[in-house]
Amino acid sequence: MQKLNTDKGLTFTRESMMLPLLIFVTLSASALGADVGCSHTSKGQPGQCVKKGCCNYDFQETSSSLCNGAGETCCYRGEKPSCSGGGSGGCSDIEFVSRSSWGARAGRGLSLMHTPVYDVFIHHTESAECHDKASCSARVRGFQDYHMDNNGWSDIGYNFLIGGDGRVYIGRDWDHIGAHTYGYNSKAVAFSLIGSFMNKTPSSTMLNTVHKLLACGISKGKIASSYGLYGHRDVNSTDCPGDALYNLLKGWSRWHARGTLPRTSKK
Repeated sequence: MQKLNTDKGLTFTRESMMLPLLIFVTLSASALGADVGCSHTSKGQPGQCVKKGCCNYDFQETSSSLCNGAGETCCYRGEKPSCSGGGSGGCSDIEFVSRSSWGARAGRGLSLMHTPVYDVFIHHTESAECHDKASCSARVRGFQDYHMDNNGWSDIGYNFLIGGDGRVYIGRDWDHIGAHTYGYNSKAVAFSLIGSFMNKTPSSTMLNTVHKLLACGISKGKIASSYGLYGHRDVNSTDCPGDALYNLLKGWSRWHARGTLPRTSKK
């Protein structure tokens, strides 16, 4: 044991000086959790221990002894957790609501999409608006039920939905092919604003969140920095995302930045 003398006449051992640092490191690792690896048993894939409810998609162990913390679960995908402040890759100023948090059903047979994408489509849900997590979550569950049960789709169609509360509700996320813009589902992402925006524009809160989500996608390498922004009606026969919102989007910097895209006849 080596003793260290200070100019104050106090004597410390090297071990005693290291103890606070070891405690700090241990507590920090426990709090982060997300850097701890796990093996997702049902998917047979490497995973990551994160706070429950923070997985970006369905594939999490609902109960697992693989992670040390009682409030942790094993996400089989290697991404950081989606919760605000959880190291979401330049997206920490967005409050994401994970699929488990809004009460999603499991998707069926989803396909992965190559990223980054070069086109981003804006939609509206053409529904009543919502202004808090509980009501927005209920709306999103309703959209998923309709898309899966009425349309026969594998999941909710959109990649992300934006509520009147400014939160981002995760749909198919960045990496799964959606069902939102016919002819472009496999090569674009879609953000849908909850509400009807034919005669009124979304709130500044919602619009700011769209800007943040675009920047988030670029920072994560999911959206190309040279992307073009489009409305659903630009390529399909529909009035989506509503006249008021569509006209507002015309003033955004990346609007139609990749020129006019080929249209399809379907909605």
